[in-house]
Amino acid sequence: MKASSPEPAASDLHWFKSSYSAGDGGDCVEVADAGTAVLIRDSKRPDVAILNVPSAQWAEFVRMATRD
Repeated sequence: MKASSPEPAASDLHWFKSSYSAGDGGDCVEVADAGTAVLIRDSKRPDVAILNVPSAQWAEFVRMATRD
């Protein structure tokens, strides 16, 4: 059996916004790499809810979203 380390607390992660986000505090989401998952939250309400998406599925989403 392989022991897994716990994922870091949301407050300990480096959250970042898209480079397309205007710096004026408009509607935007933030993402953070939590190892086995990518966490997603509303930048204006970061303490309300955080989505937890497995890293492989996030990578597939990004690949499809950036396809020409």
